[in-house]
Amino acid sequence: MGVELRVHAFFPLLAFVFLAIGGSSGWPRATVLFLLLVAAVVVRETARLIVAAWLNLRLRAILLLPIGGLFAYANPESQERSGSGGAQYALALAGPLANWATAIVLTGIILGASPAVELFKEPFISTTSLLRSMVWFQFFLGLLHFLPAYPLDFGRLLRSGFSRRHGLTTAARAAAGLGQALALAAILVGMLTKDYWLSIAGLFIMIGAQIEDQGVLFQSVVDTVRMREVMLTDFATLSPSDTLEDALRRCVHSLQEDFPVVRGPLLVGIVSRQRIVEALRNDGNGYVQAVMSRAFQVARPEDTLGTTIRRLSAGRGLALIPITDSGRVVGIVSVQNLMSSMSLLAEQRRIERLDAHD
Repeated sequence: MGVELRVHAFFPLLAFVFLAIGGSSGWPRATVLFLLLVAAVVVRETARLIVAAWLNLRLRAILLLPIGGLFAYANPESQERSGSGGAQYALALAGPLANWATAIVLTGIILGASPAVELFKEPFISTTSLLRSMVWFQFFLGLLHFLPAYPLDFGRLLRSGFSRRHGLTTAARAAAGLGQALALAAILVGMLTKDYWLSIAGLFIMIGAQIEDQGVLFQSVVDTVRMREVMLTDFATLSPSDTLEDALRRCVHSLQEDFPVVRGPLLVGIVSRQRIVEALRNDGNGYVQAVMSRAFQVARPEDTLGTTIRRLSAGRGLALIPITDSGRVVGIVSVQNLMSSMSLLAEQRRIERLDAHD
């Protein structure tokens, strides 16, 4: 459905922890226990994806952790709507309610089919009773998200309320700090009481809080950088009437991989070095107009870097965005030069801050 599904590297590695916890029960039962946790996460995130679709929130990707998923939205509007109004409560309640509803259904099925199963006997989660573990994984995953630890659901609601008074960036950093503190406490308490499940939950809450904290920091940077600050102003252009052989000669003397194609002052297309070479090999000499792409997006000098990055991500195979002012190309931004430009801009700003202090 156009949403990238990503799995955090520590999630599959958690299977080895289950094998260690399983001990004498053997690897088959430990593997099934791990899959029951995966199933609980799938139930939770399926419900949240359905609610997000119902709310017309556009998602770009979802990163799966054992505590649930982290959404990456496709545009700022969806991200803003997800944290305001009734949308934030719908998303916060969807996961726990789905897990608890599943636990209730499973309880009814298990007790109806086999009344002898002791669902309320400790330990609630173990390799010795997979049916009991199946129910309690669902219940505890739903209960976990009522802790006030970001990025858990209730922690997100606290962040939303805090952001209305102190701003999103400050609120997100404070919520992430609180989440990491509570996660560390859970890890320590779990180690002292030998409650391994509590320690595991605390570990992944901490990982999730760090990921969210880094995302907020990155977002605060890209939303303050304007395209005029990072665009390349020394670049080559081609004309639609240029022959491919002439264009290839221009490529030899340029570090660009992609070239704006202009007719007079107006941008009419984009062509890549690779496309020029392929056309010459396959069809012989011709004109740039025949091989250039007319499907492109443009940005303005005052657009933010975040907006442009989202355009680069949304356009399949899109490697270059021309920066135009009144229809005239005044710069270009490409994936190739973006990171080096950002690094140089960061150094420039650091020097300016030092000069200001002096």
